[in-house]
Amino acid sequence: MRTLTVARAVGWRMLHNNFTTPSLLIPGLAFPLFFFIAFAGGLSRVNDVPGFDFPAGYTAFQFVFVLLQSAAFAGVFTGFGIVRDFETGFARRLMLAAPNRVGILLGYALGAIGRWALTAFILTVVALLAGMEVGGSGVDIFALYALAVLVNFVGLLWSAGVAMRLRTLQAAPLMQLPIFLALFFAPVFVPVELLADWLETIARLNPVTLLLEAGRSLIAGAPERVGIAFTAVFALIAGFFLWAVRGLRKAEAAGG
Repeated sequence: MRTLTVARAVGWRMLHNNFTTPSLLIPGLAFPLFFFIAFAGGLSRVNDVPGFDFPAGYTAFQFVFVLLQSAAFAGVFTGFGIVRDFETGFARRLMLAAPNRVGILLGYALGAIGRWALTAFILTVVALLAGMEVGGSGVDIFALYALAVLVNFVGLLWSAGVAMRLRTLQAAPLMQLPIFLALFFAPVFVPVELLADWLETIARLNPVTLLLEAGRSLIAGAPERVGIAFTAVFALIAGFFLWAVRGLRKAEAAGG
């Protein structure tokens, strides 16, 4: 119960800071919308490329990518908030007050989910207004958003581990770059079969490709490899949870 109390308090603080500070709120909303409009609108003729046969159309094809991207980067941006807490000294006081410090990590995770939830809602509304076709059932769409929530956890745990080890905003590029590369070395604009040879090889080795293909199959109403995708993302969460907890221990040993 004490762990949950700490988690709720930290999560509420993160959400309050995010939703009352325009400089924190607006980028998290603007960038996914920009990417969606640029990709789904500006590249819509890709739908006519020979070999592109995604049944739900190019808007839905890109929506899944932007949804997962926004989830991952909502977790990363929460990592920036963790660093600010260390730089201002708040994290030190928080560690002294929290009886179970894993609750701090869980609280940051709650803040990351809440931060992304608003973005996901607005992005979904914009996509539907843009005429996105949804072929999946209610269960399929629920699974798609559940997958995105798990991707949000992955982004948060990775960035939290970095933030708690380095405890400076100079670590921001290290939080962002691996996530950025993993996302954009996946089949972003076309299916993996239409990528250039070298990029196709990288994409097939990239676990993000599996998540994208599963998500796109769900929105199209023809689920494929969904179980493997969820297994993969749970494995990533388990690995990065250990990474984040060890980072928390290092922050404790350094005195916050």
